[in-house]
Amino acid sequence: MEVKLTYYGHSTFMLSNGEISIVFDPFFNGNTWEKAKPEDIKCQYIFISHGHGDHYGDADLIGKANDALVISTAEVAHKAEEAGLKAHAMHLGGKHDFEFGSIRLTPAFHGAGIPGGHAAGVIVTFYDKTLYFAGDTAFFSDMQYLNRFGQLDYALLPIGDNFTMGPEDALLAASLIKADVTIPIHYKTWPVIDEEPDAFVAELKAKHNQKGLVVEPGSTITL
Repeated sequence: MEVKLTYYGHSTFMLSNGEISIVFDPFFNGNTWEKAKPEDIKCQYIFISHGHGDHYGDADLIGKANDALVISTAEVAHKAEEAGLKAHAMHLGGKHDFEFGSIRLTPAFHGAGIPGGHAAGVIVTFYDKTLYFAGDTAFFSDMQYLNRFGQLDYALLPIGDNFTMGPEDALLAASLIKADVTIPIHYKTWPVIDEEPDAFVAELKAKHNQKGLVVEPGSTITL
């Protein structure tokens, strides 16, 4: 079956093959892109990169409505369980197999949004596609090792600056990660992260001869 990615703006997206779906950082209420509502989301899994409100988002509503399994760091997973959700706790460097493939948590340099926690990125193998979702992070040089387990089909990198790396650092990150396609995320939700994804993709091609792809919020692509 085809694997499709739907981008809802900010850092919120879904992977689906038509039968199994994972929503990542389910921020809908308060998301200024306004491309979907929590009640529109049908999924079996929810991945949460960290505990800030624009990433944990509407996990409680979506999790309860779908009886979905939350996958996150131990602290965020515990928060989800306290809200009555099912959760699978992991931590940085850990990998676990699921029915769709696997989840491997990677470091992210950012606040956790929850006491004692860590922000995380993820390498997700979803059927025959492998993606790196950076979550919220600064640039870090160990990004060069993210492809050591195999070539990454896609990398989703924040470019908004201020809270995360901006376009300049995201370009450097992409040059180290060397994914087949880099998708910019986490931009224009608010004026303080008003960066241009098209300019980023053009610079990625010009400086590093790498392919970038702007996925318009609200749209779906086939991977």
